[in-house]
Formats: sequence, C-alpha cells, structure tokens
Amino acid sequence: MGISSTFLTDRVAALQAQIIAYDDAIQALITTPVLSYTLDTGQDRQVVTRLNLAELQRTRNSLWNLLDVLCVRLTGQGSITVRPLV
Repeated sequence: MGISSTFLTDRVAALQAQIIAYDDAIQALITTPVLSYTLDTGQDRQVVTRLNLAELQRTRNSLWNLLDVLCVRLTGQGSITVRPLV
C-alpha cells in the first residue's frame, strides 16, 4: 500500500507555504532595517533576527530538498541522489 496522492499533494502545499514564510523572513531581515521578524510557518511562530539568518537559510534549503523528494514521489519523475552524511 503506497502513500496517497492526496496526502502528498497536501504535504507539498504545506511545504510550499513554509518555504514562502522562510523566504519572507530572510528577505525582510536582509533588505530592510528591521531588527527582528516574526516568522509564522503555519505550525508555529517565532521571532528571528539577523543573527538567525544562517539557520533560516539552512532550514529553508532543507524544506526545498524535502519538497523535491515529495514532488518526485507525487509525479514519479526525476531522480533522487543520496549522499552519506559525513
């Protein structure tokens, strides 16, 4: 029994919303003089600052990777490259 396409479609939409929230926070911290930004991913809210930029970017990149994996599972197209953790 596989994962339903409805489930995958819902997860893709949720990840896209989270990626947008992270992108908005990163852009606000980089391009405006704000000292802090309230990041609302739909799952939680947290106040972030410029000191959090590297962490925000890593998390956003991880979300993109997960989105890629889910899209491959959903469409059956593409390839996934797996590398060992070093």
